[in-house]
Amino acid sequence: MTSRARLLTIAALAFISAPSMGQFVKGNEAVKASANGAKKVETPPLTDTAGRARPCAVEAGCHPGPWYMVETNTGLAECTEPFARTGTCRPSTYGAHKLSRVWVAKRGATWVWCQFPDLGSKCADMNARPPFNLPTSAAQ
Repeated sequence: MTSRARLLTIAALAFISAPSMGQFVKGNEAVKASANGAKKVETPPLTDTAGRARPCAVEAGCHPGPWYMVETNTGLAECTEPFARTGTCRPSTYGAHKLSRVWVAKRGATWVWCQFPDLGSKCADMNARPPFNLPTSAAQ
């Protein structure tokens, strides 16, 4: 076997054996790896206003806006709110269904929502005063 063929075989085996990775926001500081390889994910804290409001369950049909893409301990989820409360999220359909999406991430101590899964895209501080906190969604 030539060295080129050997290299291609090794690359193919590495690709096949690599775990599949879903979409995520590169640089999201809410996702941390622990020493044993498991990941620990932080979700945005509830605001006073959101804490008093009744959550919109995924299957309730009450969700009027873009889907919030939130990284959770179980993977990427589409949520009706950025806080990922129980019942408000479903597994991500990113790549299979085109929807209006906003990506939730943490940069330093600040929670932001971004137009694309990239902290370099249009991101807004979730807790800023309007109109500076308005997210920009995109059909993706």
